[in-house]
Amino acid sequence: MTKIICGVDVSSRRLDARVGRQGAVERFERTPAGIEALAGFCKKHGVELVVMEATGGYEKLPFGLLWGQGVPTAIVNPRAVRRFAEAMGILEKTDAIDAGVMAWFAKVKRIVAHPPAEAAQERLQALVRRLSQLTELRTMQLNQRRLVSDRETLASIAEILAVVARQIRALEAKIAALIDTDELWQKLNATFRSIKGVADRAVARMMAEVPEVGTLSNKAIAKLVGLAPIARDSGKISGRRPIRGGRSAVRSTLFVVAEIVRRHDPDFADFHRRLSKAGKPKLVIRIALARKLLVRLNAKARDIRRELALAA
Repeated sequence: MTKIICGVDVSSRRLDARVGRQGAVERFERTPAGIEALAGFCKKHGVELVVMEATGGYEKLPFGLLWGQGVPTAIVNPRAVRRFAEAMGILEKTDAIDAGVMAWFAKVKRIVAHPPAEAAQERLQALVRRLSQLTELRTMQLNQRRLVSDRETLASIAEILAVVARQIRALEAKIAALIDTDELWQKLNATFRSIKGVADRAVARMMAEVPEVGTLSNKAIAKLVGLAPIARDSGKISGRRPIRGGRSAVRSTLFVVAEIVRRHDPDFADFHRRLSKAGKPKLVIRIALARKLLVRLNAKARDIRRELALAA
């Protein structure tokens, strides 16, 4: 039976809802009371799925509260929805039209609702992302310090670096403590770090940004992270197969860590040599090493999950 889907256009202050492609329309405030009213609107119209676009964080409150009200909700890629609209000849753009297009897109793509992450998972993601931001800030300040000689400016940079260093140490301690609270995370932490060159930050990034690790096939996990080549063949033309999309923060981490692992792991070193002798471009080799590391981590995680399932 076809699901009744409600598209919701999210902004900083409002939620514009539409049932189906051209059904009932109503506007709500993006507040707990407004979201409760939206849930009532959905239940009144027999809505089985609510779909909204990722909007830089504004979608998080309605997403979580709608699930709390017992309304299954999914978040979709806004670029995919916009391209779908253009492909269907919809060039007009209003909040109501956008909401209807989202509902249509979800129906065609058979979008499935995924419940929000558990509180511990959300906290781990927040801590890891903040650690990354502070690390980037530290690098920026160090780069600036090399270019100045003024004493007051140097003192200002030193003060910022000291604060950043303290916060980084505090965040690393909080991340380690949080990982110790979960049996799966504890075991993943130990098994991932058994690969020489894989350190604390890489492990935390993996568990924070790819909680699916160990639950997907190697091909699926590579595509999820954005390390799977995308075919570009047509007729007699066989084009280059670039990578695209995926989880860029994890991918960037894997690029760096895979190079370190290569220096310590004979299997990775031999893989690198074979690709180099075959004349593969450096970027292709870099991607292949990162994908190989991801596949190995996925296999180890799969074994850990199977072990815990058998012990349960």
